[in-house]
Amino acid sequence: MASELVNLIESRLDRQRFQEHHWTGTFFEYLDIVGKNPSVARNAYQRLYDAVMAHGSEHYRVFKRDCVRYHFFSDPIDNGADGIFGLDFALMQLVDFLRSAAEGYGTDKRVLLLHGPVGSSKSTIARLLKKGLEHYSRTPEGAIYSFSWLLDEHCEVQPSQHDPKVAASTHEFACPMHEDPLVLIPKEARGDLLMRLNEAYKPQHHGGKIRLYGEPDPFCRKILEDLMRFYAGDWRRVMDHVKVRRIVLSEKDRVGVGTFQPKDEKNQDSTELTGDINYRKIAQYGSDSDPRAFNFDGELNIANRGICEFIELLKLDVAFLYDLLGATQEHTIKPKKFAQTYIDEVILGHTNEPEYKRLQSNEMMEAFRDRTIKIDVPYNIRLDDEIRIYQKDFSAQRIKGIHIAPHTLEVAAMWAVLTRLAEPKKAGLSLMQKLKLYNGKSIPGFTEDSVKELKEEAPREGMEGISPRYIQDKISNALVSRQAIEEKTINPFMVINELESGLSHHSLINDEETKKAYRELLAIVKEEYEDIIKGEVQRAISADEDAIRRLCANYIENVRAYTQKERVKNRYTGRDDEPDDRLMRSIEEKIDIPESRKDDFRQEIMNYIGALALDGKKFEYNTNARLYKALELKLFEDQRDTIKLKNLVSSVVDDETQQKIDIVKQRLIKQFGYNDVSATDVLNYVASIFARGDAKSK
Repeated sequence: MASELVNLIESRLDRQRFQEHHWTGTFFEYLDIVGKNPSVARNAYQRLYDAVMAHGSEHYRVFKRDCVRYHFFSDPIDNGADGIFGLDFALMQLVDFLRSAAEGYGTDKRVLLLHGPVGSSKSTIARLLKKGLEHYSRTPEGAIYSFSWLLDEHCEVQPSQHDPKVAASTHEFACPMHEDPLVLIPKEARGDLLMRLNEAYKPQHHGGKIRLYGEPDPFCRKILEDLMRFYAGDWRRVMDHVKVRRIVLSEKDRVGVGTFQPKDEKNQDSTELTGDINYRKIAQYGSDSDPRAFNFDGELNIANRGICEFIELLKLDVAFLYDLLGATQEHTIKPKKFAQTYIDEVILGHTNEPEYKRLQSNEMMEAFRDRTIKIDVPYNIRLDDEIRIYQKDFSAQRIKGIHIAPHTLEVAAMWAVLTRLAEPKKAGLSLMQKLKLYNGKSIPGFTEDSVKELKEEAPREGMEGISPRYIQDKISNALVSRQAIEEKTINPFMVINELESGLSHHSLINDEETKKAYRELLAIVKEEYEDIIKGEVQRAISADEDAIRRLCANYIENVRAYTQKERVKNRYTGRDDEPDDRLMRSIEEKIDIPESRKDDFRQEIMNYIGALALDGKKFEYNTNARLYKALELKLFEDQRDTIKLKNLVSSVVDDETQQKIDIVKQRLIKQFGYNDVSATDVLNYVASIFARGDAKSK
């Protein structure tokens, strides 16, 4: 048994990959690697940009704007666990920033600041960048290398016991900043080396250049100088004390990925960013200026070669922000009472609206604002994208044992988006219609240009409103409610009730006017949901294909006779009658074809049928969407009374009616995704609407 389990474990392991990730070699072997593949020497911005682009992208147009969707932000690494939806324009700005920095256009000297309301995915974007960079460093394309020094046990340059002309190399001391081994090349030789490397490095980005800036960190600088003195300037022999190794970036191991979280002002210390003197080692090395007595363990130190995230950046003490100025503008860390250290990393921060407003009003922070690239990360204002957020968290795969009725997530998402939209200034356009326009639906009288105008008149749209976190919390509450546990299902009304009750104690909404407005929006969502389920019940009732096919054939026969000014043969009497205008109008009225437009509509139908025939295609009842809808509504109207839907609200239903209702229920289950409980609930609710006389034809 044990051997079988061992074999199972070993079958999942990749020994070759492990060996690749833990490769070690000499400095000169590394030069061979660089010569063949100069991309291993990319800087942090170049590497992060390539990590994003490695997953590909797709181009599309929305509302007459070119847009790019980068698959990196769909989280292909973790099967979409951190996937981001609906923020393509903000992410395009982010990728443009990375590309500009990668090509050395100056943005590499700026702090990248993600700004937006709470829960708008700022932290998720940061997490994706860190995770993606870690993953990329594990691939052959993203390979990254650093080095260690081979010295004696005390980290001293001392003659070996075997040969006094050779320094001891018995113990290994890693470069504390994970620097590229190429920094050990003297500056006077770098120009020629880079020229040679860049001859072989001709990508489509980065301006075709590998760039090598800065000097070794103080620790490595001292050892390099001591070895150069020992070998009388023989740089080649010094490099014999260098052991190059491949490294894998890892936040948990504090290699190339750092995260800094603000604390209260009394406990904030800039050494958490820049490192600090190790007082226990001062006695060993005799001086607090000896770099071997320094801990390179600040977040900016450990994030070298990668990325450093600053959570709630603007909550940092002002002194910290000034440290960041040097880190970004000069790419150096300036610890207290210690030598400067060059860094190569992406500095990313995120902040909410209140903190950013304080930054804007603080004149003392002009220098910091000037060195910041702000990217707004708003809430979704596109319904389908908002729905996808909740589908990810509340899918059937994740929620076991409880059925989520159709439209449950949709109504929650609909309300969330409505709270984020500005009231339209255009006459005759409701907020719900605006939501539908933004979602790509067509509204009579409005075009893509209308959408563009709506967006221009509300530039801050998406920067306020209800956060997805609130929605997720309330859906979770509904899932664990007594009703859900008993009935094994949740429906839109259960979630709506949770959304509304939660407003009374929402921690971020203090004024009653806003709460009132949000409750009114819930009423609008409820009305929209009623229209949706009435339509579904109508379609379920009229889903008799034979009946709808017969009705369609009858309509087309009458329309053909009408347009050709012919008579119709009555199949019952055998007489030739005039086309049945009452029948045709009863169908056309269902889709708001006025009397004055009936001739045009009927001719359009005949032209459509003729065009299909020319292409060798046959006209079916569901071929034309508008006509199909009209036929459904007409059939529903004809069958509604026979089914006696209103009787559902009474306690007594005859067997014949019950049989018909059961058929409708099965259609709801099969065609629309309901289960038995939710289908019954929907039928009962729609029946109560009709019983109240509130039914409206769509």
